[in-house]
Amino acid sequence: MRSIAIDGPSGAGKTTVAKALAERMGYHYVDTGAIYRTVGLYVSRRGSCDDVQLVEKCLPEIEIGLEHGEDGLQHMFLNGEDVTEAIRKNEVSAFASTVSAIPAVREYLLDMQRELARQHNVIMDGRDIGTVVLPNANVKIYLTASVEERAKRRWKELQEKGDNTPFETVKEQIIQRDHADMNREIAPLRQAEDAVVVDTSDLNLEESIEAAYQVVKEKMGQE
Repeated sequence: MRSIAIDGPSGAGKTTVAKALAERMGYHYVDTGAIYRTVGLYVSRRGSCDDVQLVEKCLPEIEIGLEHGEDGLQHMFLNGEDVTEAIRKNEVSAFASTVSAIPAVREYLLDMQRELARQHNVIMDGRDIGTVVLPNANVKIYLTASVEERAKRRWKELQEKGDNTPFETVKEQIIQRDHADMNREIAPLRQAEDAVVVDTSDLNLEESIEAAYQVVKEKMGQE
């Protein structure tokens, strides 16, 4: 089986680019961020995600399902409930960042992610795919963009969903998320030594997808 790892900060376009590449190449797409969001959502319903003991206590109660529907979306199921839409709410991003810094959570989900890669040709995106989850991935891409551009994209996405969070608030949330992801003790966000950087700051969606695809083509051709 072959695997492609796409890492990068929040709002860089990892999910959109990874999904497009998976469809183009016939690979299985895995959005690991959605998996952490699902854990964060469950814990937030039980109490505070800052309560490490609560988070650890919740893990055995969580059953995560991942299915790809006819709409092409990766649907996330939490104990049988389709939470695909619920996990995309703005506040859930912070929940995901908090629980992902807890060692027990990362250990709990690591085998699940690796098993998917053992069973399928996968394109997996997240923050530690090339460094921790799939260190032997055939291709590693570090997808990034400026803070300003990432905040604009996230703000527009929220506006389209009827969420009127001010732009400056969204930008500050992006900055805080970057700091939390890059400075956590366990599996911090960083570029793998053998990853190719794709900066999408000045690229539109189609150009971003094509840039990533060219990296994949070149790397696969070198194998």
